Amino acid sequence: MNQYNHSDSQAHVSDTSGNDDGWWKSILAEEQKYAGRERHPKRKPVAPAPARRAGAPTARPLGERKPQTLDWVDWTRVLKLQEQETVCYAEVVGFNRGGLLVRTQEFQGFVPRSHLVAATNGQKITERLLESYVGREMELKVIECDPERGRIVLSERAAQSAPGSRHGLLQTLQVGQQLEGVVTNVTPFGLFIDLGGVEGLVHISELSWGRVGHPREVATPGDRLNVVVLELQTDRGRVSLSVKRGLPNPWSTANEKYPIGADVDAEITEVVHFGAFAKLEEGLEGLIHITQMGLHHRLDPRLVLESGMKVKVRVLQVEGDRQRLSLQLLGEPWKERDSRGPSWLDTPGEHA
Repeated sequence: MNQYNHSDSQAHVSDTSGNDDGWWKSILAEEQKYAGRERHPKRKPVAPAPARRAGAPTARPLGERKPQTLDWVDWTRVLKLQEQETVCYAEVVGFNRGGLLVRTQEFQGFVPRSHLVAATNGQKITERLLESYVGREMELKVIECDPERGRIVLSERAAQSAPGSRHGLLQTLQVGQQLEGVVTNVTPFGLFIDLGGVEGLVHISELSWGRVGHPREVATPGDRLNVVVLELQTDRGRVSLSVKRGLPNPWSTANEKYPIGADVDAEITEVVHFGAFAKLEEGLEGLIHITQMGLHHRLDPRLVLESGMKVKVRVLQVEGDRQRLSLQLLGEPWKERDSRGPSWLDTPGEHA
């Protein structure tokens, strides 16, 4: 009987869940990847600064540029901006695929692309659009400040919210709380959700009780999702969320619903060299190992099975607490799809 770890099949996607530093690796992945390679297009006319709201602080002239180091940063000033949720103004001096590099007379920082107003409005964030920001002055709020690591993250979206609203929301959030949010960004490692001034991350492993190949299979920017608060770090403004925790867990009843020996209908969701994954119902998938397919031991399952194929399977083992399900393929579905079938399938051979 075949054993496998269902979570291992997703290990290649991301290993950031549960890792505090993983949050930073997620948000600033592109900035770190392109560190020292920010792009500065040829000199172009500077776009006029946006109109300031009444009572907003006056932008300071940039004057002579500071060196590309952080030893000159006024961390006291930055921390105060974050705590008081004060709007500041910064010039965009470069960009990469992850967002914008900005600088004021007192500090320099990074604006993730998901924190641009354009992203919230559903506009596609292209390289050309990011380049168009260079030379402009932006109205921003500091949402992350880590002096020890020299990290400052700002948000254009947060600058549109009322002072204190972000801090107030963070104080009211509780672990286990269910609420609705708007998807602001889709990445390979998960979804970023705006909760109304505070952005949380739903890691890919928390999107569904089943396997998710890419978060875009679940949602796109602008979609509204119900989420559950998993973890809070109010001092750092970090919120970990889950979509699947607000849904019934199919594994809790799998042992009773699918007893060993039962023959059930399933759908192939993925085919790999060692077998295939089949879905019995939403969120409940099992592995049909190659040894349980009745194929010639040298035949690759990917030659005869494909995603979306309807099949009949027999339940071999159920471990609901470990989210493991082993199945056996019944019949020859590839021949049912094509009465002739591949010629090599009719060739007698040793079966595994």
